[in-house]
Amino acid sequence: MTVLVFLDPAHPAGRLADAASPTILATDQGVTRGDGIFESLLAIDGVPRKIQAHLDRFAVSANTMSLEIPAAKVWQAAITTALQAYAGATDQAVVKLVATRGPEGANTASAWVQVSEISPKLAQQRAQGLDVIFLERGYDSQIAARAPWLLMGAKTLSYALNMAALRYAHQQGADDVIFTSSDGLVLEGPTSSVLLAHITDEFGAPIKRLITPHLDTGILPGTTQGALFAAAKSAGWELGYGPVAPADLLDADAVWLISSLRLLAPVNTIDGTEIGTPKIRAELSTELGELLAKTL
Repeated sequence: MTVLVFLDPAHPAGRLADAASPTILATDQGVTRGDGIFESLLAIDGVPRKIQAHLDRFAVSANTMSLEIPAAKVWQAAITTALQAYAGATDQAVVKLVATRGPEGANTASAWVQVSEISPKLAQQRAQGLDVIFLERGYDSQIAARAPWLLMGAKTLSYALNMAALRYAHQQGADDVIFTSSDGLVLEGPTSSVLLAHITDEFGAPIKRLITPHLDTGILPGTTQGALFAAAKSAGWELGYGPVAPADLLDADAVWLISSLRLLAPVNTIDGTEIGTPKIRAELSTELGELLAKTL
């Protein structure tokens, strides 16, 4: 079941629409040009998770795109309407917020909330882990500062490149991708943030350290990564942001791809090289997964 609720000034709580009927004009620039933004968040038992973090990131994307969108409280009302109308088969659902620049010649954005069932494949990836490959994104790590018109760090509808990367990975027998910059730094996955962990330092002494690539590389700020970092800090983990090279991932005790819908999925291999050991990956995934669950 899919529920659509359009943000409409005539309907303060949002306007329900039939998801099986045409609702978007063929001239909408979100369709013809990918000129728009979106957010995807998880709802559990009808309650949206990390909603403020997603609305804040949504607003940043809109500002980066010079796109006027409804206020946060209007989105919240539409989300409530959509979740109340949703009757899915599981206790988890995907809530997607979409805003486009609207039809050609219009001055008003098209905006809607979509609620649908979460893919069972995501739970499978959390349980079984992923085999991933490195792919170069084609930009250096300083491009965001030099070329703001590339919209690095904004969550836009222009996901053709990301989907092409995933198809290429599947053709190579892999599950997912970790992008690298042309100057040799780790960036992010097509739909996820990257984390790595060390449980011993360079002298073999025990530590608990989580690291993620620095946002200055133009990657999307991860809401789930941020929530996990806050929980891990309270639990005594050391946290690090900084330049991460592919060799750092291969040398880690564990690596994960993390996102709002997938949550924490361990990486089993990168380019065929095993990361850590199955025992360590499982133990760390359980520990961090429990910390993350407390934030949901």
